[in-house]
Amino acid sequence: MTSRPLALTGLLALLLASPVLAEKSWKDKANQVEGTIRDPMTNHNPEHLEWKDGPPSLPKGVKVATLAGDPFQPGPFVIRLKMPANYTIPPHWHSKVENVTVISGTLHLGMGDKVDAKRAHVLKQGGFHAIETQTHHYAISKTGAVVQLHGEGPFDITYVNPADNPDPAAKK
Repeated sequence: MTSRPLALTGLLALLLASPVLAEKSWKDKANQVEGTIRDPMTNHNPEHLEWKDGPPSLPKGVKVATLAGDPFQPGPFVIRLKMPANYTIPPHWHSKVENVTVISGTLHLGMGDKVDAKRAHVLKQGGFHAIETQTHHYAISKTGAVVQLHGEGPFDITYVNPADNPDPAAKK
């Protein structure tokens, strides 16, 4: 008689533990990316972002904070750009979709091969814009803005007019 309650207790314990084991196994698999383990949850409050000078492929004056991933490696990434007042990114395009969300300030986005502030679409705080691959566009921040970009890396930028590329290495 004693073996039956013990067997039922063991079976009950196994059934209750199975979802926990399955969840742990799922989390382990979800956290494994190309052989590396990543934190399953990333949190960033604005006051703790680490702002650095933008890459040489962007005009000087912009600051960049990486929130997730590495924009210059394959895979998903999220970055923020802090643009000063009177900042312009000349007409350019990307080989992958670019998703833009305005966190603060106002961003003027225009399509085409020439900067024309009057024809640019105004994106206010909270505004979103998805830009398809190889779409010629430009960005203007008249009063300063923080924008969030997310997409699939590696992030690249090709200027419509190669002379607009601020990267000294591109001019060689």
